[in-house]
Amino acid sequence: MGRSLRLYHGPAAPRAAMDALYRRFVREGDLVFDIGAHVGDRIAAFRRLGARVVALEPQAGPARALRLLFSRDPGVTLVEAAAGAAEGEVWLSLNHANPTVSTASAAFIAAAAGAPGWEGQVWDARVRCPATTLDALIARHGRPAFAKIDVEGFEDRVLAGLSTPLPALSFEVTTIAREVGLRCLERLAALGPYGFDLALGESQSLQLGRLATADEMAAILAGLPHAANSGDVYAVRQG
Repeated sequence: MGRSLRLYHGPAAPRAAMDALYRRFVREGDLVFDIGAHVGDRIAAFRRLGARVVALEPQAGPARALRLLFSRDPGVTLVEAAAGAAEGEVWLSLNHANPTVSTASAAFIAAAAGAPGWEGQVWDARVRCPATTLDALIARHGRPAFAKIDVEGFEDRVLAGLSTPLPALSFEVTTIAREVGLRCLERLAALGPYGFDLALGESQSLQLGRLATADEMAAILAGLPHAANSGDVYAVRQG
C-alpha cells in the first residue's frame, strides 16, 4: 500500500499529463464515477478539474487510504463496494503484495498464470464484498459526464450493469484478457453510437488522436503486442 501511495501521490506522479487527458472529457461541476479507485490518483485529478466524484473501491486497505485522503472533501463520495452486472455480492480475489491487480474475475487470474510479465503474482485470499451497478449508482447519485472503469478483467461485467449510454467513459484493457475489452466494445455499441481512442499503460496520452469505430478499435486491441500489457479505451458518445 505504501508503494502505491508513493507511486500515485508522490512527487513523480504525472499530475499535469493526467489532468490534460481528463480535461478532454471532464468539466468543472461535472459528476464523475471512479470505478476501481485504488488509492485515488484519478479522484485527485477529477477534483483538480472541479468535478464531483463518486468513487468505488472494495478492498479494505485502499478504501482506508481513500478515507484518509478524501473523507473530509464534500465533493467526493466514497463507496466501499465493487461494481458488477447485478446488485448483491461478489467474490474478490486479493493480491496482498500487489493490490492493484486484485480482481473479481477468476478468468483474469487464470489468464495471468504463466503469462510473461505476470510471473510471481499470487492471489492469496478471497473475500465477499458488496456489489452495486452503474444503473444503481446513477439512480442514487445522478448521471455522470464520465466514468472511469479499472477493475482487472471485470470491466465487461461492470458495463453489463449499465442500461443507458453515458456521454463518455474509459475502461481498462489487458493483453492477457483481450476478450474482455472486445465484450466492452460490443456492449457500448449496443447502447449507442460511440467513438473510441486508446491510451497505453500510464502514458496519459491518446494514441490515435481521432475517434475510431468499434470494429477499428477491436482490430487495434487484437493487434497489440503482448508486451503492451495494459491500457485504457476511451469511449465518447456521438450524435
